[in-house]
Amino acid sequence: MRELTADDLGDLARGAAILGTGGGGDPYIGRLLAQAALDKYGPVPLTALDELPDDAEVLPVAMMGAPTVALEKLPSIEQVGNAVRALGEYRGKAATHIACIEAGGINSLTPVVAAAQLGLPLIDADGMGRAFPELQMVLPTLIGVQATPTSITDEKGNHQIVAAIDNHWAERLARSATVDMGCSTMVSLYGMTGSEARASLVDGTVSLCVELGRLVTSARNGTAPADAVAARLDGRRVFDGKVVDVARRTEQGFARGEAIIEGLDHDAQSRLTIAFQNENLIARRDGVAVATVPDLICVLDRDTGEAITTETLRYGHRVTVLVAPADPRWHTSDGLALAGPQAFGYELEQ
Repeated sequence: MRELTADDLGDLARGAAILGTGGGGDPYIGRLLAQAALDKYGPVPLTALDELPDDAEVLPVAMMGAPTVALEKLPSIEQVGNAVRALGEYRGKAATHIACIEAGGINSLTPVVAAAQLGLPLIDADGMGRAFPELQMVLPTLIGVQATPTSITDEKGNHQIVAAIDNHWAERLARSATVDMGCSTMVSLYGMTGSEARASLVDGTVSLCVELGRLVTSARNGTAPADAVAARLDGRRVFDGKVVDVARRTEQGFARGEAIIEGLDHDAQSRLTIAFQNENLIARRDGVAVATVPDLICVLDRDTGEAITTETLRYGHRVTVLVAPADPRWHTSDGLALAGPQAFGYELEQ
């Protein structure tokens, strides 16, 4: 077991933004929250997935809603912890461990906030190996872990518990509540045992985020940061260019839209269009799909290697677009049905 300290937060936020594939919320906001929590409560123990006892009570916590709204409606340390407390009280079992439900943006850092405030260890794992926009799109769904009961809290102090017949209904009901609460909430959900966590979570993703963040920083002195990230994730570059248009709207609790990137250098005379729903979903080069979910489509600043989230992408950004493979479980028939291109309305094969 090791500890997450304030010195790790910059790298954790930087790496989480890469795995977030454009979504998961602004990592800068998450870093500010985590910094405040660690300053107040001290470092957070990090527990390896294989160290979990079978009867551990694992409660993940995350932000739900449109990342564009979260830029202006900031959560508090107390709001994050309240979501976990409310779920534990409803289940009648206090949490023994905190987990990330997705490795991306703010949602790799809000669990650090909860763990620090509640004095609990954080598991070095997450439920996706990346970020996805909808609540049911996690690997625990594939082994039958129920999303509900789910606790939902807002910045005003309101909270509610959602119970649903399945994880798709959990998404619908929790999304409606989130819209009513201002399109940005904190949720605690997918309460599970230690044995269920070991069977369903993606191992080592918190440490991977920190590693990726350090890799980007060190690569600036030599190798192009994007190439270093691609090599670590077994991925590849698919495009270099300049953003010439971004159409973005907040709709049904999501940030939806598309970005158009004009090619530079070896990609000159081509255009890449990326469609997103919080996260980057599909990339088309000159109208032909070159990458789709569930694989990771990462948009990085061409010079610094910093990931650019969908809510901050803007005209003039010079970017490198990388594609990296998702956890193999996402490429099973059940995984593709849950979070493949057809799940988002794209009639494509992955």
